[in-house]
Amino acid sequence: MQTRKLGTTGPTVSALGLGCMGMSDMYGPADRAESLATIDAAVEAGITLLDTGDFYGMGHNEMLIGEALKRHRRDDLVLSVKFGALRGPDGAFLGYDARPIAVRSALAYSLRRLGVDHIDVYRPSRLDPSVPIEDTIGALAELVQAGYVRHIGLSEVGSETIRRAAQVHPISDLQIEYSLLSRGIEDGILQTCRELGVGITAYGVLSRGLIGGHMSAAPSGRDFRAMSPRFQGENLEKNLQLAEALRTAAQAAGVTPAQAAIAWAASRGDDIVPLVGARRRERLAEALGALEAKLSPEALASIEAAVPKGAASGERYPTQQMAMLDSERA
Repeated sequence: MQTRKLGTTGPTVSALGLGCMGMSDMYGPADRAESLATIDAAVEAGITLLDTGDFYGMGHNEMLIGEALKRHRRDDLVLSVKFGALRGPDGAFLGYDARPIAVRSALAYSLRRLGVDHIDVYRPSRLDPSVPIEDTIGALAELVQAGYVRHIGLSEVGSETIRRAAQVHPISDLQIEYSLLSRGIEDGILQTCRELGVGITAYGVLSRGLIGGHMSAAPSGRDFRAMSPRFQGENLEKNLQLAEALRTAAQAAGVTPAQAAIAWAASRGDDIVPLVGARRRERLAEALGALEAKLSPEALASIEAAVPKGAASGERYPTQQMAMLDSERA
């Protein structure tokens, strides 16, 4: 397994990380046995970075990972955990809480659900507009000093917030959406991270399946993509046309659309670690194939030309959630 370092101060991890959210939430029903088998297969293939959030399935995802951890060496793995998102009993998102006291409480519950004594990278899931980022990072720094957290990360924040956070404590990485369809970080955020030695863990590299080559119908039911502007009406039609263009470019390069999208994200810099949200072993195997693909600069250019910057139709989140993204105000 190829490895990459999360920024200048973070841990060394596999060149591909496993995002576990879909095993518990957001994409409709998931198969528990298959989810556990997929985590096992990922670890056996050399993936060391497992990403989750305490609000994925309201704790279910952490407990699922905790069960899987019993079959593997804890010290061989890097657990990345997001906290702070508030949810109601109906699953609705209610906002964010990153007060220092809430940080300590959230960590206590995550440690218990995961069955571990420390978390490798702990990060607020979003900026809490009512709490100065310095206060949140200060509380996390105390947890680092106490040994409960190894590294501090950020998620979906803009350049100013990154700079303010880094003045309090070294930041290992910024977790943010980055894909052929979502390239906003190239307009300042990526440059800021590189200036400060902050790595990137890129989620959504397949744009939630939109450019992965396997979407046959519009999402519906409890699948949160049914509310996403990019998956609705004319937006979906236009985005699927981009997906077909990517398929053509991928075939010419001898890879699948998913492998092309992952390889493109990985090619953007050694400081970028793509996260893949594989829920089944066959999807994981396909994603791993992207690391073996030796794409020429010409092939990568063709892939990028198939889905040019700014070509996506529709925002990546509904309006209410977009308003909560500090990264969109960068």
